[in-house]
Amino acid sequence: MQPIWLFDLDNTLHNASPHIFPHINRSMTAYLMRHLQLDERSANRLRMEYWKRYGATLTGLMRHHGTDPAHFLHDTHQFPDLSRMVVFNTAVRHLLRRLPGRKIIFSNGPQHYAEAVLAEMGIRPLFADVYSVERMRFHPKPKLAGFQHLIRDHRINPRHCIMVEDSAENLRTAKRLGMRTVWISRSLRQPDFVDCQLTSVLGLARHAIWARTSR
Repeated sequence: MQPIWLFDLDNTLHNASPHIFPHINRSMTAYLMRHLQLDERSANRLRMEYWKRYGATLTGLMRHHGTDPAHFLHDTHQFPDLSRMVVFNTAVRHLLRRLPGRKIIFSNGPQHYAEAVLAEMGIRPLFADVYSVERMRFHPKPKLAGFQHLIRDHRINPRHCIMVEDSAENLRTAKRLGMRTVWISRSLRQPDFVDCQLTSVLGLARHAIWARTSR
């Protein structure tokens, strides 16, 4: 049986660190300043606190402040010059075409943002679906509920899945569900819940992890 690939987007298929993440961080800090009446230092600190505690700033805002998630995501993911901000290797397209099995984007980002980035990269047609945080009913990774929504909506067996991510904590949840895990990281230490560690997603071309998915 061919595997089902669950690909994270940011810092997995493209490099979000130079331009996109700083832009999102500034936008989120500004949002907290406006809506929680905080100064910049306090807003930035709270943004980071929620991200570290929950894996997503949005979760903390919903839990503690009743923030409207759709409004927050729309407001903080505006990119007037996205084409100049997306940094990626065009070899990713060739890699994705070569990998056997169905491919799904599984991202904590909002739908409009994920779709726009994939379009800029020219790889949207290579994915069966883009499963964003809205589709997770605003239960972002690493929360188990978000994974369960994906599994139910696509009627998939987790043991047939390979999850490719730059976040170790997200892979911890995937492994609990029986998925195979690929960590995109330059870390010198590989957690026991990671089946394969690569410095770049392009390394999948030389690693036949798909040959070992459960049947």
